[in-house]
Amino acid sequence: MTTPPDGLVGLDELWNRDPAASEHDIDPQRRRRRRRWGLVAALTVLVIVIGTPTAYVGWALNAPVASPTVTSQTPTASAGSAAAIQLFRDGAAAISVSGAEEYLGPDTGGVWLTSGMDDVRPMASISKLVTALVVLDAWPLDGADDVGPTLTFDEADNDLYDEYYVRGATIAAMPTGSEMSLRDALATMLIPSASNYAEVVSTWAFGSQGAFVGAARRWLAANGLDRTTLVEPTGLDRRNTSTPTDLLALGKIAAANPVIARIAATPSMTLGGAGTVHNTNGLLGTAGITGLKTGNLGEGTYNLLYTASLDVGAAAPLSVTGVALGGYSSAAINESVVATLESLRKGFHTVPVATAGEQVGSLTTAWGSSARMVIAEDAAIFTWSDTPITVTMDTTAPVTYEDGEVVGTVTWTAGPQTATAPVTIQGEIDPPSEWWRLTHPDQLG
Repeated sequence: MTTPPDGLVGLDELWNRDPAASEHDIDPQRRRRRRRWGLVAALTVLVIVIGTPTAYVGWALNAPVASPTVTSQTPTASAGSAAAIQLFRDGAAAISVSGAEEYLGPDTGGVWLTSGMDDVRPMASISKLVTALVVLDAWPLDGADDVGPTLTFDEADNDLYDEYYVRGATIAAMPTGSEMSLRDALATMLIPSASNYAEVVSTWAFGSQGAFVGAARRWLAANGLDRTTLVEPTGLDRRNTSTPTDLLALGKIAAANPVIARIAATPSMTLGGAGTVHNTNGLLGTAGITGLKTGNLGEGTYNLLYTASLDVGAAAPLSVTGVALGGYSSAAINESVVATLESLRKGFHTVPVATAGEQVGSLTTAWGSSARMVIAEDAAIFTWSDTPITVTMDTTAPVTYEDGEVVGTVTWTAGPQTATAPVTIQGEIDPPSEWWRLTHPDQLG
């Protein structure tokens, strides 16, 4: 047994010391000497095992150490607020949306959302859309710029002006002997909703009102509008009826016709003997509305069949077809339609999913050095309503363990959209000190 230097406690003395003796019974200087002696004893053992002190020091200072321990936790993300679509509630309404199927899902039967009953109601002047489509089916125009054949109005046509005036219908001048192209006559029927033009044009196209009604019924059946009934061309008769879902289908057919689509989107125009006419659809250009046709038979029967191009922040605007039936006034219908479109627009939003510096992991070492793994930049994702947001994180082993080193990515997915942000090291992993290496041989490789 090696004898300890003078003043140090030997191993025998330590082994045999009274267990009840307190560390406080040993003066501080003796405690420090005891620690140094314990270190010397440990080094002596290592020298015996490894070799000379110089060899041990060289080995300790150069031996590999374990890589830092990496722990990580994939972050979570909360879905956005649920959309609340404000459809017309006083009567009946329906809406169809295309261009957002990956967000909203496909329309069921051409209808995305409805309110009220899908029962038959008077169409009023929306009937004139059917009239125009039936006439163009028999007398097609070659695109929106083709004016078509010329109509010459006789005295009987002019007399209709007074007849419809007495009935309180919307009318437009039709002087005896005046002429108008078929396209402009259809525009006069649709833009100011002139009922006298609806009768004159439909009679001209088919020879009589009976022939026209027969053609209209065949056209409705051929286009699957089985719950739509037309008994005359203007909509003044309450027996001209349809349902919200049938009218959505009618609106899509009308919007696909270039002649009618252009006419329905025109706020006003000057048309021969009819003079300057103004569109009854006062919402044109508001909330993205591009058409189609109004109709009313007085309080409680105000209707609007409309189309809209809705910019919601997606790659392309959404194409919307909608209908609201049974309003107490034109203002009530207009207000409800704008609210519907605005609520649809607001349903699409950008949801923040990460803030720069958000910790997603850590790196720690046996020698006490540590660093954080953080999301390096703010991130957000565009989504619809409360679509769930999924999160994945992929990380790789650090190479330098230096501040700013990219060690992975976080990816958020909501519907068709994804967002990504890099994961980096914040702080640095310092190497172990020489003293730590010399005093922790069991941690060395």
